[in-house]
Amino acid sequence: MNKTVEVLPDQSALVARSLELILSKLETAIGQRGRFTIALSGGSTPKPLYEAIAAEKLPWDKIYVFWGDERYVPPDHPDSNELMARRAWLDRVDIPAANIHAIPTLEGDPAASATKYEQHLQEFFNSSPGEFPALDVALQGMGDDGHTASLFPHTEALKVSDRLITVGNKDGNPRITFTYPFINSARSVIFVVAGANKRPALAQVFAPVADDSTYPSRLIQPQGELWWLLDAEAGLEL
Repeated sequence: MNKTVEVLPDQSALVARSLELILSKLETAIGQRGRFTIALSGGSTPKPLYEAIAAEKLPWDKIYVFWGDERYVPPDHPDSNELMARRAWLDRVDIPAANIHAIPTLEGDPAASATKYEQHLQEFFNSSPGEFPALDVALQGMGDDGHTASLFPHTEALKVSDRLITVGNKDGNPRITFTYPFINSARSVIFVVAGANKRPALAQVFAPVADDSTYPSRLIQPQGELWWLLDAEAGLEL
């Protein structure tokens, strides 16, 4: 694993550096493999990044978008990660609808939805059960409790190591999420983290010894590159 930590002066610089890094990975992926695959994160931090990507002139037909996790709500629900990304980015550009691979949430059964998305991913990447295909970029956020995707502290999702997709749980509400081994299979995992409220969890995530189940972001140890992009408030003590 190749780990890089960068602390940027403010959120504007954080967005600019995140954009620069993603565009670099995009150029490399399209040059080498003819396409770029990216898994998006939810939350408030990436929204200005998505807006910045939308302002770029890019080969949209070669870009394939996935989500690392999703709340179990309809895609037009205000809490939907898909809705946020569509409004900030995807609805603003000429990306083919077939290139957008949203997580299904209308089955009424989170486990069935997780299985459906996993099968969809296996078909897209032409992978077999038990294989973990490599996304070009897995974009990650981190909560002030140390969670990433919908891998929350001390939940059953942290124990799933033989699947791409599983059901996460946040205060009794189901979510669909990448498993940590699937995130770790990405060529580049990029954490984008902002805010002073993240400092206590970051200290534990970066500590030589701490409990992975209490701070699930510690489980993200990809086979490729690991990038931590932090604003000054988040990274002050690192």
